[in-house]
Amino acid sequence: MESEERPAKIRKLGHGAEPSTSGVTDDTLASVQQGEKPESQHEEVVKNDVQGEEETVLENSQPENGDPAAPKLSKSAMKKLARHEKWESGREDRKAKRKEKMKAKRERVREERRQQAAQESADGTPVPAAPGRRVEKGTKVPITIIFDCDFEDLMHDSEMKSLGLQITRSYSDNRKAKFQTHLAVSSFGGKMKERFDGILAKQYTSWKDVRFFSEDFVEVAEKAKEWMSGPRGGAVAGALSEDAEVKDEEEGEIVYLSSESDVTLDRLKPNSTYIIGGLVDHNRYKGHCYKRAVDRGIKTAKLPIGEFLRMKDRKVLVTNHVLEIMLKWLEFGDWGKAFIEVLPKRKGGVLKSEAESAQEADEGEEAEEEEGEETEAKGAEEKAEGDRAKAGEEEEDKERANAGAEEGAKEG
Repeated sequence: MESEERPAKIRKLGHGAEPSTSGVTDDTLASVQQGEKPESQHEEVVKNDVQGEEETVLENSQPENGDPAAPKLSKSAMKKLARHEKWESGREDRKAKRKEKMKAKRERVREERRQQAAQESADGTPVPAAPGRRVEKGTKVPITIIFDCDFEDLMHDSEMKSLGLQITRSYSDNRKAKFQTHLAVSSFGGKMKERFDGILAKQYTSWKDVRFFSEDFVEVAEKAKEWMSGPRGGAVAGALSEDAEVKDEEEGEIVYLSSESDVTLDRLKPNSTYIIGGLVDHNRYKGHCYKRAVDRGIKTAKLPIGEFLRMKDRKVLVTNHVLEIMLKWLEFGDWGKAFIEVLPKRKGGVLKSEAESAQEADEGEEAEEEEGEETEAKGAEEKAEGDRAKAGEEEEDKERANAGAEEGAKEG
């Protein structure tokens, strides 16, 4: 076939480009667009290419929500968006179903109690205690813990989510603690607030003894002095009361907790505020919280991990672990016990006292083994000397016997 008669192949286009019709006649394109059956195999290929390119162009050039300036979404992103919208649209239905399940469960429990009461009245069988979870109310102490959340620009979305979960866990731990502190969140806004208002459905608004502020940690720390000295400020109890010199009206301090600090926190003091940096960065911004506190003229301190524990992992702790350790210290008055109670086993924390005892025991066993080896070697050496002495005596006896035999032979 001559080159003039051979139709040119349609070039594959990128996203958003117009399909090329070079080498394709108007009659061929018209027949393809009208859905007519191609006259040859080549025209069928042309039809498939043109339709595929037209679909690609339309798919990628279609604006989102009718806005020409809106970014173009891939199929995967559009599917995710659709699933998210479907999940959000069903939020109220799921909430209603949960309420119905809880209501049905309460009715079921009440019915069981009525049946048990009827049984007791019939045959005198005692009725067991009502099912449910009883949480013993803790004692409020005049200490405030502030979560400094002014690090949104340094964290990824997944890290922001982790921080939200850590704060939620901290609230739960404080509510269940034997000695409870005041909690506050500073620099509360942006994506953090959007998450708490949207996905978490503003549940934080019903939290007790937790305050949320848009101001930074310095301003919130000054406000904490007011509520700790008020009628609901709490009482000096737990490990706080072990120091006989401590008084309720003693002026406290403001301390920013940071592992980079040169000061070690020996104990918690009444009427004091301790600030925990809400930065989840997997150690990308090492020393950032410490520098932030120094720039604002706030004291810094670190928990005495190195004095009580031997750690396999790094000593940087997540937000809720720091709070829980402080709560356990209020209960036990012992940092070592508090660390062991809270820190995950995967971090490999071992009390130094136990590690030293184990080391001394190992050293004692090694000393006993060395002493035993020395005794065994000494015994072997003494035995060898005895064998040599015995062999020498036997040799002398042989020599004397031979000499006697020779003399006897001469005399004969």
